Amino acid sequence: MQKFQSREGQPVPDVTFRYRENGEWKETNTEQLFKGKTVAVFSLPGAFTPTCSSTHLPRFNELAETFRANGVDDIICLAVNDPFVMESWGKDQGCDNVFLLPDGNGCFTEQMGMLVDKTELNFGKRSWRYSMLVRDGIIEKMFIEEQGADDDPFEVSDADTLLHYLNKDAQAPDLVAMLSREGCPFCHKAKQLLDDAGIAYADIPLPDSIRNRALGAIAKAQTVPQLFVNGKLIGDSEAIAQWVAERKAA
Repeated sequence: MQKFQSREGQPVPDVTFRYRENGEWKETNTEQLFKGKTVAVFSLPGAFTPTCSSTHLPRFNELAETFRANGVDDIICLAVNDPFVMESWGKDQGCDNVFLLPDGNGCFTEQMGMLVDKTELNFGKRSWRYSMLVRDGIIEKMFIEEQGADDDPFEVSDADTLLHYLNKDAQAPDLVAMLSREGCPFCHKAKQLLDDAGIAYADIPLPDSIRNRALGAIAKAQTVPQLFVNGKLIGDSEAIAQWVAERKAA
């Protein structure tokens, strides 16, 4: 079984990367990515794969502002995938707060000692899952998944673990979602309130065919909008206005 060694206290590998952005070829290197910066890096087995797409990348993207508030300049997601795949995955995920860096030839990953053979999955060589904090090109801290019965564990390389290494008291942003209906003036007003207050939220427009059943089952309500924060029902447009006002006053 391959043994992974921490590289804490060592410089990141000196590598040049080619990537795609807005359909064009671009190039960067280790110095441009890390010199004079504090960078959160997480590496994963592959774009479009289940855990990477459902949890690993989205959570780093979600916590990006909190990372920045705690001194992180950039967040980099690295995978041994080609530039076209990484560009497409970024668009699919809508992860504007994370730079998806393709290590297509595995040069960076191999020098990190994190290149693994996944030929049994028809993946070829890929990266083991890990995260790290890099200050001015030097690796300060690494969280490397432990090998065991699971061939792709996901226990310590997550965004929250790295964030709490930076600041054990760091507060993650509220998770806000609103059930709405297209063309609803009350929904429009509620969205405007949230936008004006700079509150990020997920808008979930309900189709007419399921709206009443969904509202009843989820919010025990018959009208939209209905706002939820961290799984708790706030309520309709009046309740939303009150919640926003209280948040501003806090």
